[in-house]
Amino acid sequence: MAGRIIGWLLLAMLAGALAFGYGVYSRRIALPERYDPFAPLDVRAPPDTFTQFKLWRAMHDPQRCDAALARSGLVYRRMADATGQGGCLLKDVVRVTQTEDVRFSAPFLATCPLALGLAYFEHQYLQPAARETFGEGVTRIEHVGSYACRNVNHQQDTALSQHASANAIDLTGFVLDDGRRVTLARWDDDASPDALFLRRVHAGACRSFDTTLGPDYNALHKTHFHVDMGPYNICR
Repeated sequence: MAGRIIGWLLLAMLAGALAFGYGVYSRRIALPERYDPFAPLDVRAPPDTFTQFKLWRAMHDPQRCDAALARSGLVYRRMADATGQGGCLLKDVVRVTQTEDVRFSAPFLATCPLALGLAYFEHQYLQPAARETFGEGVTRIEHVGSYACRNVNHQQDTALSQHASANAIDLTGFVLDDGRRVTLARWDDDASPDALFLRRVHAGACRSFDTTLGPDYNALHKTHFHVDMGPYNICR
């Protein structure tokens, strides 16, 4: 008898949990964003229990990605679908110029997931790493481009690169508030604050993008971090 009562209680608790979850999902029950796993992602908010889940949902849902990008602080404009130079299709891309606090070395094209990943990376990892290492923030991100209609590593017998759809960007350096420039050339200088900062930036990139390749990956990446939102989860 006791076992049956416990079973019914557990079933009632499960039904109640499912009903509560549906209420939150359908917006019939309002929770503070911090405690609501279905609330839109805010890349500028302090991370919480559901941040990674919200990021994952935004990256896999175009509407959620657009909504999160609109509140990210990134300055961009939408581009019409087109066939870019070299014949590669550019679909659902934006042209990014800067963030609220950071300028890029040049405007660039990006898919929504890549642009959102950059905004998330800047707020959650890049700026904290700079402030904790140098006592100041980053005002400029240097890169060598996002879109390039080519195969992986420029090889004829490989698949199209994520660069071919503006779903990747190569980051080469960072400029601090006081004008100090930190480049990947300092990666192997283990005793320097620059190297410590770059290692933290690399670790943060691995949490912000699907693929992050740095100087330890191979000689082709000695001078930059390649980051993309492609189909593979790689941190090297």
